[in-house]
Amino acid sequence: MSISLSQNILSRFSLPKHDLLRDLIYRRLWTSILISSFGAQITMLALPLTAAVLLKASPTQMGILIFMETLPFVLLSLPSGVWLDRVKKLPVYIVGESMIAVGVASVPLAWWLGYLDMSWLYVVGFLIGAVNTTAGTAAQIVLTQIVPRKRLVEAYAKNALATSGAEVAGPATAGALIKLLGAPLALLADAVLLLSSALILRGIKIVEIRPVREDAHFWTDLKAGVRFVAHKPLLITLALMVGTWQLCYNAALVVQILFATRILGLSEQAVGLSYMGMGVGTIIASVYGNRISRALGPGPCMVLGVAVCSLGWCLLAIAPANAWGIAAFAVMLACFSVGGVLIFINFLALRQAVTPEPMLGRMTSTMRWLILLPAGPGALIGGWLGEHLGLRYALGFAGILALLLTLLAWKNPIIRNIKILPSLSKQEEPQT
Repeated sequence: MSISLSQNILSRFSLPKHDLLRDLIYRRLWTSILISSFGAQITMLALPLTAAVLLKASPTQMGILIFMETLPFVLLSLPSGVWLDRVKKLPVYIVGESMIAVGVASVPLAWWLGYLDMSWLYVVGFLIGAVNTTAGTAAQIVLTQIVPRKRLVEAYAKNALATSGAEVAGPATAGALIKLLGAPLALLADAVLLLSSALILRGIKIVEIRPVREDAHFWTDLKAGVRFVAHKPLLITLALMVGTWQLCYNAALVVQILFATRILGLSEQAVGLSYMGMGVGTIIASVYGNRISRALGPGPCMVLGVAVCSLGWCLLAIAPANAWGIAAFAVMLACFSVGGVLIFINFLALRQAVTPEPMLGRMTSTMRWLILLPAGPGALIGGWLGEHLGLRYALGFAGILALLLTLLAWKNPIIRNIKILPSLSKQEEPQT
């Protein structure tokens, strides 16, 4: 039903002749992303609100929760990349959506049975991170199997547009569900949406032939992926830039729900309404992100994204605990989404544009490993600052470090001089 509904809606609009959404396979993928994004909005609010409000988590415990979600990327990214280069990606993507549904559904079950505590949430967070490590990488590769490389920035911008609709309506819906059912039970809605997304993905047909290599060896292939990234100055520079941004983001993420509920005094539903600012920001960046990237270049566009995020975190760090502070909270969320979209539609396109198809799995997992290595420490730093110095210090740390990153990235010639999406060399192009 959701497929036909999305197709009927799209048919009423006059899409350009060569618009990606005219492609049936991409449109199905786009619909799946839209549905799972609605579910993600529920989990994004319900899981930390369960910890902060129901379980009365401290900033340090919130930091550990975020750390547990990022730890699997550090432990599993590299071996999963080798494995993904040997298997078909779409089935991994589908199973991953289903497993996350099971994980989030376990929270209301544990609450109903009286077993829910922070340790349970740590396990669920680790499970979600572990699945995202493999299925998330597979999802990014599936996109390259559907969309031509030269249209990757456009595809990522449209994917961001799919999530933007969820980010506008999702938080308010999540807030209403949380108020009506409670944060744990609201997670059941996410489980249903994720299972629906998995069913839609099952209808996608991709012909993927994995050549059998007689010389294939796990550790040799793993080192080959790391070596490929290490020998690409562009990829290393991107990893350093986005990895530092991840540290800032996770330091702020740990305390922002606590800031909203304990400093600003927002209810769960009010927090959901405030998160609509994130959706507005995503819509703006999704609509104009591809144009900005073409006008400035992918590199400068990423720098702009970091600067916008920095502005939002610094603003909230000094916001008063009144109506202006509530407005600043919504503005911060909008700044984060605008900046995040500008960063990632270019980051993802750049790294995949310079990687041959047989190396995509290992490159993607290696890059995810590199950029998420600082995420766990960032979460722990944010939690420590929030508990020992105050929530504003964690936000200020994220904002000031992101501002410094903006200045350093702009001075880096590799980033500043990326004006167009690069392409593979003749030797790296796939043979047909």
